[in-house]
Amino acid sequence: MSTSAKLSSPLIAPELLNDRAARVADQLIQNAAVSRILVETLPGGGTWIDCGIKTPGGIAAGLALSRICMSDLAEISIVPGHVPGLDRPTVQVTTDHPALACMASQYAGWALSEGKFFAMGSGPMRAAAGKEELIQSLGYSEKPTRVVGVLECRKTPPELIVQKIATACGIASEALILAAAPTASIAGSIQVVARSVETAIHKLVELEFDLSRLVSAQGWAPLPPVAKDDMAGIGRTNDSVLYGATVIIQVTGDDESLMEIVPKIPSIASRDYGEPFGTIFKRYNYDFYKVDPGLFAPARIVLENITTGKSHEFGQLRPDLLKLSFGLTD
Repeated sequence: MSTSAKLSSPLIAPELLNDRAARVADQLIQNAAVSRILVETLPGGGTWIDCGIKTPGGIAAGLALSRICMSDLAEISIVPGHVPGLDRPTVQVTTDHPALACMASQYAGWALSEGKFFAMGSGPMRAAAGKEELIQSLGYSEKPTRVVGVLECRKTPPELIVQKIATACGIASEALILAAAPTASIAGSIQVVARSVETAIHKLVELEFDLSRLVSAQGWAPLPPVAKDDMAGIGRTNDSVLYGATVIIQVTGDDESLMEIVPKIPSIASRDYGEPFGTIFKRYNYDFYKVDPGLFAPARIVLENITTGKSHEFGQLRPDLLKLSFGLTD
């Protein structure tokens, strides 16, 4: 699969992505007590925003964390359930900048490891570093004065990781803001489930679709009960997208290419489709790289062509698998 985006015209941000994310982070810090977060100094300098590790965090923290991930280029909210037969709240995402918000920011494309510490990095710090092939292929970069990132982890990163990020982004460590929450937390669950649109856009990248054709996008995915541990949380939050997400994307251009590509986008196109993610993950000895990359996609996709007025849909919702994953079976 390709890791390079195809673009017939360059991506242009309304302003620096890191500046937008920093404003959300500032607001979160100012409301730390209300949002039940913990603000500390990172080893070596910088700001650490704990949204659910040593502190309860919550819904407000999860929504803010998701907005930071997408550089505040999306509206993210909790709305009533949309999956028939599954009475769960839904994480709704809407954006008029899907390529920038998802691929230049939200996608967890920066692997950070040092000793026993490991985390995947999301957020606009990726655009500032510009190290990934995906980021480079987007043709987008920025040199902000403050850099913001999001980590999915259970402990504060060591000083070497902090310095690595700061150096890659061309800033002093004091200008770095990192926010984090573990998967098995309210905030962590929300920020993962808020990736419904992102999984669809990344699938389009892998299918070498021209991202310049993207106009707007909306996504809905059910919010699972918080799992007892992070491994179970990884299973539930992935299943929310793979078997419960609906994504609608407005695009331009011809219908023939859309008809050809739409059946390849949803998770049902994967050879690993049809079991809870926890079961699949265990079968591959918990190695993400052995799972078929095509599985990481929404359950249902709709491409709406605003040039011709025609819509193209494929995939299906699986409330049976969601209930099994969420522990809601009788």
